[in-house]
Amino acid sequence: MFSREVMGLDCAAEAARIEDAIRKQVFGTLRRRGAVVGLSGGIDSSVVGALCARALGKEHVLGLFLPERDSSSDALRLGRALADVLGIQTVVEDIQPALTGSGCYARQDEAIRQVFPEYAAGDRFKITLPSILDSDRLNVSHLTVSTASGTQTKRMPLKPYLQLVAATNFKQRLRTNMEYYHADRLNYAVAGTPNRLEYDQGFFVKGGDGLADFKPIAHLFKTQVFAMAEHLGVPEEIRKRPPTTDTFSMPQGQDEFYFSLPYAKMDLCLYAFDKGIAPAEVAPVVEITPEQVERVYKDIASKRRVAEYLHAAPLLVDDR
Repeated sequence: MFSREVMGLDCAAEAARIEDAIRKQVFGTLRRRGAVVGLSGGIDSSVVGALCARALGKEHVLGLFLPERDSSSDALRLGRALADVLGIQTVVEDIQPALTGSGCYARQDEAIRQVFPEYAAGDRFKITLPSILDSDRLNVSHLTVSTASGTQTKRMPLKPYLQLVAATNFKQRLRTNMEYYHADRLNYAVAGTPNRLEYDQGFFVKGGDGLADFKPIAHLFKTQVFAMAEHLGVPEEIRKRPPTTDTFSMPQGQDEFYFSLPYAKMDLCLYAFDKGIAPAEVAPVVEITPEQVERVYKDIASKRRVAEYLHAAPLLVDDR
């Protein structure tokens, strides 16, 4: 019978298994001396940092903080709190000047003004999707801005949407460049931080946070990552922090921007979808209707199709 118990995890045994894999991958397969972990103050990067410190030794892990203009004010503070607990070395790389120089913010603003011409410097924004629970939705994003005249939301035409996403993707790609700079100078490997939900559904930027040398928690559901965080002693404030994109200047949950449901329900639906469990059996556990579960299933399948491009390796003429 389907229940929330499917998310159960023997954290001690799983941590030991992942740590063994990290040691073999970093010191053996990759032949590197340690790992660089970008720390965002979020649950996933915190768990990856803790696992790497336990697996490789704290002296072989570098925590990298990569703030920019639109970063949450809590991100750096929480990341430092984790690093203090782990006892790892850290470096702060403020990527705002580089993003400014690359035109990231100017390109963002230009795209936003195609929808809201009055948008000005200092105003804030975020991208959202309509709820899938109300009706079958088209994946048409909406832009919300907070300006001197208040908060407004409008449906985004394709052209400004693509430009805005392309501009914000600079952030993830520049962060990855910085991670590889430090990895190269130290002969370290870059640790990726996606959980199973993000990895499966394509919630990452190709050539950005989708790029790493090893991804130690890509098989763990988000619910399991939270359980692992408690086992590993990740500070409680990080464990209680709601998952966010930390990409746009307005606060935003991941379910607003990308996923159909909050992570705890999304995990269960993804598990059930993979196991072929009927929506009628899933609905009472997730506390939505069978029809709504059907919509979530369709969205999972749709996002997997999109993720095929994100996961794809470069195409070759001769595949050797």
